[in-house]
This record gives sequence, C-alpha cells and structure tokens, in this order.
Amino acid sequence: MMTITEILTTAVQLNASDVHLAVGNPPTIRVDGELKALEKRILKESDTMSYAKDMLTDEQYEKLMNDGQVDFAYRIPNQNVYRVNAFRYSDKIGLACRVISEHIPTAKELELPETIERVAGFTSGLVLVTGPTGCGKSTTIASIIDAINKKKSCHVLTIEDPIEYIHKNKKSIITQREVGRDCNNFSDALRAGLRQDPDVIMVGEMRDLETISTAITAAETGHLVLATLHTRNAYQTIERIIDVFPGPHQQQIRVQLATSLVAVFSQRLLPRKRSNGRIAAVESLIVTPAIRNLIRENKVHQLYSFIQTGQKSGMQTMDDYLLGLYRSNVIERNTLLEHVTERETILKLIG
Repeated sequence: MMTITEILTTAVQLNASDVHLAVGNPPTIRVDGELKALEKRILKESDTMSYAKDMLTDEQYEKLMNDGQVDFAYRIPNQNVYRVNAFRYSDKIGLACRVISEHIPTAKELELPETIERVAGFTSGLVLVTGPTGCGKSTTIASIIDAINKKKSCHVLTIEDPIEYIHKNKKSIITQREVGRDCNNFSDALRAGLRQDPDVIMVGEMRDLETISTAITAAETGHLVLATLHTRNAYQTIERIIDVFPGPHQQQIRVQLATSLVAVFSQRLLPRKRSNGRIAAVESLIVTPAIRNLIRENKVHQLYSFIQTGQKSGMQTMDDYLLGLYRSNVIERNTLLEHVTERETILKLIG
C-alpha cells in the first residue's frame, strides 16, 4: 500500500497535474488530461480516511467533518507543494490534489503565439484568456506574469482560486492572494486590491457582475488586468461579459469594454500526434480601433471576419491556428476536424 507521500511523489515524477483518491477506485492521476490508475489496489473507506488524517491538522479535520469540505496546502519537505480539497460524499472521504509547480514555463516553452508574449509589454487595459476548464488558462497567464516579473519593476497582485504557480520576486513585487484562505471572494479582493497600489492585477476568474465591473474599471483607470473566463471564442467572450449586466446598463458596458479591452486569447488543449503530450491551440484577438467600434456599436457578430483579416495585427482565428498545427504535423487530421468551426472549408483546404 502506497503512503500519501509515495502517491504524490510518484504523481510528480509521472508529470501528473492532479491526484484523485476516492473510495471504490484505485489511486488515480491525471496526465495530459487523461485519468490513469496509479496502482491496482482499490481504495477502502479506511484508506482515504487515513490519508486525510495524515495530511490534515486537527483544526482542518474538524472543519472537514463540520462543513463537508476543506481546502488546504500540503507540502512534502524539500519537494512539491499541493493544493488539496478534502471532501465528504455519501459518508465517505475523498481527496483531490493539485500539483503546484515552482517552474513557470515561458510562452516559448508552451509554444504559444508570439502575440501572447507582447502582453508583458502592455501597461494598461484588460487582457482575457478564455477556454473550457483544464485548457491551460492559468499556465498561460502565469507565463505572462513571469515575463512581466523578468522585465519590469512593478507591483503584481494576483487573486486566485486556488494558487497554481508560486511566483518568486525578480524585478517585480508579486503578491498572491488565494480565495478562501486570504480573502472571501474575487470581488471583495479585487475591490480591496485597488487600494494596494498594484500596477498589474490578475483575477483568476471573472465569475460575477461585481468582479467583471470592477475589473473593467481597474483596466480603464490605468491598470493592466489579466483575467480568465469560461468561454470558447472571442465573440462569445464579449457577449458573455455584456449579458451579465441588466439591459439598461449594457450600452454603458459596451462603451467601457470598447475602451478597456486590449486582447482576448481563447485556447484549448489538443492531443499531439502519437500521444506525445498536448499542445494549446489559440485564437487571438487584438483590439484595434475598428474592433472598438464593433463592440461600441453592438456589432460583435462581425468580429470573426475582422480576426480573419487581422494577421498584421497579430490576430488569428482558431480554425487557422488548428490548420497550421495540422500542416506542421503536430496534430492528427481527426483532431483538426473535431475542433474546427468551418469544417467544410477546412476539408477543401486539406483535400
């Protein structure tokens, strides 16, 4: 029987992002988005209870029993830090552990478009990184923050849930706050953050009207704001933000968004050929004066054609990016066709 230290250490050695410990299943890890059993042994109620007691303080264990869940950081001495959610379900205990990496990959290491690297040079405005859960949004933003940290002397405030990368101060001062541990929610932390003299603010997720409104205001008033949203493309991102607000306020938000938004990167993770890991496919929208007018005049449905013709400004549609990955022999034909929007057009191009 593997100890919790052995399970977590082995997970890191196998490049896993997460570890799942649930009764009735073997210890399971997530590698390149796929769940894999770490050993054949099926976990019993006593196993997960034992793991929880090994990891939790008495106070945390009491909170788990009373509240049904608890979030905490767990460090193996001289090794990695893990963010853990221990939870009760059907009178059993489960554990979900996220590996926190101290190595922050660069945009080049992640093979992201050069346009993303430019964000580190921005001084103000709203930059959004969007996509479904588990598509690498946090990693992309971490790489941007690390680039800022290497180049600029400024104060970077991050508000995260949970913290996934630990930034060490280089040229910048980086203050990382975690929702549930250091603050109650994103909106309160963001509002308080404006009084903490930040130059750059990272919002782990824009979940509600107040957070979105405050983030836009912060971007308007001279801060560089980096944030994530669970949307699939640039068009949907802008529509989602506007739709959060009541009808009478939507025109005002269009005007504010047209002024503050500077870039939207919508990404998803795709399997490489021959099961050789995953790669991000990225749609890039750089907000030009023409696009500001589209947003202001409620003509966002025309965005796609502007992205198609905006390559000189660093823009690229998801379909074009996917086609480039296919032609570079990075992804399979089936992967390309599964994710493109204009399937018939792509079929004509690839034959």
